[in-house]
Amino acid sequence: MRGLEYVIEMLDIRKEFPGIVANDNITIQLKKGEIHALLGENGAGKSTLMNVLFGLYQPEKGEIRVNGEKVNITNPNIANELGIGMVHQHFMLVEPFTVTQNIILGKEPKTKTGKINIKKAEKEIQELSDRYGLKVDPTAKISDISVGMQQRVEILKTLYRGAEVLIFDEPTAVLTPQEIHELIGIMRSLIKEGKSIILITHKLKEIMEVCDRCTVIRKGKGIGTVEVAETNVSELASLMVGREISFKTDKAEAQPQEVVLNISDLHVKDTRKVDIVKGLNLDVRAGEIVGIAGVDGNGQSELIEAITGLRKSESGHIKLKNKDITNKKPRKVTESGIGHIPQDRHKYGLVLDYSIGDNMVLQTYYQKPYSKQTVLNQKAISKKAKELIAEYDVRTPSEHTMARALSGGNQQKAIIGREVDRSPDLLIAAQPTRGLDVGAIEFIHRRLIEERDKGKAVLLVSFELDEIMDVSDRIAVMFDGKIVANVKPETTNEQELGLLMAGSQAEKAGGAHGEK
Repeated sequence: MRGLEYVIEMLDIRKEFPGIVANDNITIQLKKGEIHALLGENGAGKSTLMNVLFGLYQPEKGEIRVNGEKVNITNPNIANELGIGMVHQHFMLVEPFTVTQNIILGKEPKTKTGKINIKKAEKEIQELSDRYGLKVDPTAKISDISVGMQQRVEILKTLYRGAEVLIFDEPTAVLTPQEIHELIGIMRSLIKEGKSIILITHKLKEIMEVCDRCTVIRKGKGIGTVEVAETNVSELASLMVGREISFKTDKAEAQPQEVVLNISDLHVKDTRKVDIVKGLNLDVRAGEIVGIAGVDGNGQSELIEAITGLRKSESGHIKLKNKDITNKKPRKVTESGIGHIPQDRHKYGLVLDYSIGDNMVLQTYYQKPYSKQTVLNQKAISKKAKELIAEYDVRTPSEHTMARALSGGNQQKAIIGREVDRSPDLLIAAQPTRGLDVGAIEFIHRRLIEERDKGKAVLLVSFELDEIMDVSDRIAVMFDGKIVANVKPETTNEQELGLLMAGSQAEKAGGAHGEK
């Protein structure tokens, strides 16, 4: 029977918001025991479609079937009852609570006297964690565990509620390469246990590695479903963006000039007051892109925060064009000629409850023409925002739309537009393409290279080794709070970089200082 071939069918789903058709009669069908990719550009309507399946949105038209039966999913509780669970891109966890308290929230087991039976819940969660190889401590506090571990808590939350179908919304966007590898293993073990998975993503390598079939949507319309074994990365990229994509960044050889950023013997502590940057030396010159490669947690974030004034340095010097900017306030750092694309766009990049237009001038709102005698000039702000929205292809109904209403990728493009538009002497790009699709990544890489070719200095920090290899003119490897090697992309490979990032072979690859 055709109806029983699929555990989930979404047929001709249409979802509209004011001024935009997010899903234009899309169909997706999930087979039992498969990992099915939902692929599309940022803002293509992937998350919206899955939010319809999870009951967070109601469609204007279309039909949903679960195991062949037509259903009406009006809220997430009904989705849970039907065996559908969703692991959201931005986790829905209460930080001061333990893992167990988060998982059982709203579904608490009770003792005979009506008290919450935490011990019983912890035992159940430990058993689930062991069964699926999740390695989660049920007693740990959310605020004390890594992002990757928090994601596992979200997975456990769906399994605890009896999910047979799991929706993963961009699950690898915030993970390190090691965590991504582990997550793929977890997904495979879920499938072995008879679960079915819909994976919302735009990472083509992951689709090729782990998915059985792939449904592509573009600008809200369904393009089609392909068997992953019968396609390739280039074909998927073309289906997703509607044109051919170049995976190799085309750039002329760098012409490095004077030193723009000079860091000498820098020491920085982390939030626990432990030394994390330990006597670091680094130079970045005008006309070059220096990529920092390193395993997460080796001081990269604290280094960037120290340069940009977000974290105090304990000792050492940070100079921009020979002017000391050590421990200057963030605005002074910005005005000295530094642009910053932060790795956490929500925490440091945007004010989510401001319009996207107001976010476009966060660095310059107090200057002319955006401000007249402390009164904002909304006309000038709107004009600038419209220009940047068009230039950086930020998909938004208008410049007045709240920043939180945009997809993660479009939020990122807005930040990049704002920072690059100022054409700073030094552009710091921390995880600039995290959460972006291949079309947007190609565009961002081109922009970084354009800044370099204008004679600007670019410091790129990324956990994506292929991005570091592709875009950088020089790679500074960071391990245990220091630059342990300087290598050229054309004379190294991912294996050697991986070894250097793990702290071995540093002597072979160019010494322990940041000079060229």
